[in-house]
Amino acid sequence: MRSSVPIALYVAQTEVRPRPAPDPHTTRTRLRTPPAPAPRTVRARPLAPGAAVGRGYPAGVSSAEQNPKSEGPRPPRLTAAAALAALEGLVLVAVGGYLVVQGLSGAGDERTAVTGGLTMIGLALLPLIAARGLFRLRSWSRGPAIITQIMALPVAWQLLQTNSVAIPAGIALAVVAVTSLVLLVNPETTQALGIGRRDAA
Repeated sequence: MRSSVPIALYVAQTEVRPRPAPDPHTTRTRLRTPPAPAPRTVRARPLAPGAAVGRGYPAGVSSAEQNPKSEGPRPPRLTAAAALAALEGLVLVAVGGYLVVQGLSGAGDERTAVTGGLTMIGLALLPLIAARGLFRLRSWSRGPAIITQIMALPVAWQLLQTNSVAIPAGIALAVVAVTSLVLLVNPETTQALGIGRRDAA
């Protein structure tokens, strides 16, 4: 009997032991925590037909506005100016290639010939790019074409000062440069390229 009494008291104390009260600070923190916001769905706006998205242009700018060119047929004078510019570029490429071959083959000063040939090939890019732009009626192409003719005039003058077979080449270059300048500043050419309309606007 004596051994059963302490056991009963221990069981009673274990059952009656109160549970710890919840922390009010933790309960308030849990109640005040807002729910996580729902993810937002962003819908892309459809682009207009023919619109192009590129670096430096807004989404609504079309490819035609990014690369402006004039409308209408290409006049004969503009075609002639483009052909002369292309001819000058091809002649520079031919002469430059000839000098490079002569330098590599050992005829004359190799370093001077190769350097001069590569320089002429590099300069040929300017009239070739200008000729392509003139054929495609690009308004920006008239500037490089005029610069090419201005650079050709001193070269033609230097060829005319020599007492050799370079004199006919100087005469031909001078004729081509002057003719190209006259064609490029012609009002029909500027109108076909849209330069007059752009300045008036």
